Amino acid sequence: MSLFEVAEQKNRQRVQPLAARMRPRNLSEFSGQQHFLGEGKLLWRLIQSDQLGSIIFYGPPGTGKTTLAHLLAGETQSTFRELTAVTSGVKELRSLLAQAADSVAATGNRTLLFIDEIHRFNRAQQDVLLPDVENGTVILVGATTQNPFFAINSALVSRSRIFQFQPLSLEEIKAIINAALSDRERGFGERKIQMEQDALEFLAETSDGDARQALGALEIGVLSSKETPLQFTRELAAESVQRKAIEYDVCGDAHYDSASALIKSIRGSDPDAAIYWLARMLEGGEEVRFLTRRLVILASEDVGNADPHALPLAVAAMQACEFVGLPECQLTLSQCVTYLACCPKSNASTIAISEARGDVREGRLLPVPVSLRDGHYSGAATLGHGKDYQYAHNSPDAIASQDYLGIDREYYQPVDRGFESELLERLQFIRAKLRVAKQKNSPEKIPPVDASVNK
Repeated sequence: MSLFEVAEQKNRQRVQPLAARMRPRNLSEFSGQQHFLGEGKLLWRLIQSDQLGSIIFYGPPGTGKTTLAHLLAGETQSTFRELTAVTSGVKELRSLLAQAADSVAATGNRTLLFIDEIHRFNRAQQDVLLPDVENGTVILVGATTQNPFFAINSALVSRSRIFQFQPLSLEEIKAIINAALSDRERGFGERKIQMEQDALEFLAETSDGDARQALGALEIGVLSSKETPLQFTRELAAESVQRKAIEYDVCGDAHYDSASALIKSIRGSDPDAAIYWLARMLEGGEEVRFLTRRLVILASEDVGNADPHALPLAVAAMQACEFVGLPECQLTLSQCVTYLACCPKSNASTIAISEARGDVREGRLLPVPVSLRDGHYSGAATLGHGKDYQYAHNSPDAIASQDYLGIDREYYQPVDRGFESELLERLQFIRAKLRVAKQKNSPEKIPPVDASVNK
């Protein structure tokens, strides 16, 4: 390397942000993702055996997807080529694939093609990759923040191994910050900086597992301060941290994962967790109608008759949110979410309708008992319809000893929680009276499926 090239490289490095300068130069410097990159794990084994095929890196920003792609090219002695799906089209993609094919044919060297935000390629663009991925001309490394099973063609997913990146831990973030403070060549090792422990903790906690975010805040704090030595306090850290944009795609992973977390927190009777996920969705721009629709469903699905007030409250919340709108309707949503979370829970009604519909779908189609058939039209009596029907209100407790189904089957099994415990006690009394009629009719078990029914 000539003196001019050395000077040019130093100049380029000087204007780079700290996060770019501190990128790991080899796998030993890489932080995080030990669940697939640690010794003995899948990606580690693929690298060691030189069997690296096409892969998809899936995870949040700042966790090392791009950096690891660069390192893999060095580990496999491959030529590194990079595309960004946001700015590149089929023409650039075909050109790179043609160069990769020529390289393999002429020298035997493979090309590692890194495509950032691969989910932004449309179906046709993704399909262009398939032949070269399948025949091994290129090692495709696609990076995406979206769930690849939703955002990427199934044909491409099936030809790739998927590695899910996790946010870096607090200890990993702190180690990266300390490395930047001590590195004389790429970091701030030449400058006297006293990092206070609570400032370090604050930077690590507010980075949300994003190394780029943490290093960016560190750089702002250092470069905006001229004192020597620099006392890096928690106050300075707080001033240096920029509010991170909430990653929330109302049509993507965050939408479905957050909705799942909200519903499961309410079902699990944790109002604090439920309120957090509600806040996360509201701050991300979630549609209020989607939220209220899910709460109405949950009121019946997971609370049911354990608290009969839950459903009317959820419906009222839906109507109020429609009438009031944001930001005020956040109060209504909070009230509804906390009430539903604290309610006694029962899915007995959910199970009952599921089992009954299952019997119907499987062909267990029961005739309507003759006594229950419509007897109001001319000729009904001739057919015997309505004969022996017992009007319930003529019984002292308004419960007639009558068979309403024709077989011995109990779908609804109330739980011993909330109001449903009262229903359970009452239902035991009711079923005892109904059972008398069933026994008179010699009830059979649910009949087997008649295959001819569905023909």
